[in-house]
Amino acid sequence: MAGDPFDDPLRVESTDGVQVAAYDLGGEGPDVICVHATGFCAGVWGPMAAGLHGHVHALDVRGHGRTALPPGVDMAWTGTADDVLATLDRLGLRHPVGLGHSMGGAALLLAEAARPGTFAGLWLFEPIVFPPSFRDSATGGNPLAEGARRRRPGFSSAADAVAHYSSKPPLDRLRADALAAYVRHGFEEGPDGSVTLRCRPEVEAATFEMGPRHDGWSLLGQVRCPVTVLRGGDDTGGPAGLAPRIVEHLPAGHLEEHPELGHFGPLEQPDAMADSANAVIRTVTGSA
Repeated sequence: MAGDPFDDPLRVESTDGVQVAAYDLGGEGPDVICVHATGFCAGVWGPMAAGLHGHVHALDVRGHGRTALPPGVDMAWTGTADDVLATLDRLGLRHPVGLGHSMGGAALLLAEAARPGTFAGLWLFEPIVFPPSFRDSATGGNPLAEGARRRRPGFSSAADAVAHYSSKPPLDRLRADALAAYVRHGFEEGPDGSVTLRCRPEVEAATFEMGPRHDGWSLLGQVRCPVTVLRGGDDTGGPAGLAPRIVEHLPAGHLEEHPELGHFGPLEQPDAMADSANAVIRTVTGSA
């Protein structure tokens, strides 16, 4: 696809020797920065970004998409917050609106806590922020990490990958263009047309393992910008179930309910999620 902004990233120096891939997706209005979920990449924001009213930017956090993970660097989520802040500094963004999904939501909260006043506001779909009681009571392995390690790392073609994911949960819930964007930008194509995951299974697993280990919960009170936390309909104790508790600990938190959606909400209904984000953008920036 000629002219695809995701094919020409800006390289940003972050901590630990990480070179972040950042993207300018264009648009007019307030600056917006988008941060993806574990295992995904900036490219999956494409369908939702098309409906956003702002100048939209996105990044691949360390170990994901076109941002490599240098040897010896772990996937502590403070590093993903570093990647966000480094990208904002390199792009010269002042008081953007942050949009985050899952891990990306946690990265934005950690970034704002580390540097208060960075964001005009945040829009977060089921951010991964666990209370210490969850971490302390967790026993056994991490099912998400174990599942990630068993992931199929490649396919004979992009079409094969799309067919595979669209036929089984959980990615069968993704809208077709969002799933196509994931395969296009989350995989590297070989000379023979085969595709291989950019976020290697072991890196995705390590990212999941670090999810309960960051201190975001204790820092929520330091996030004083307006924060809209969205949740889908699955409230069985996972991210959706924690969303109301996160909001209670935020000085300017607001809960938005979307029972029709699952955890991949921004990729399931990108247009509706863009409308939701646009309302936040207008409110926190005063834009028309």
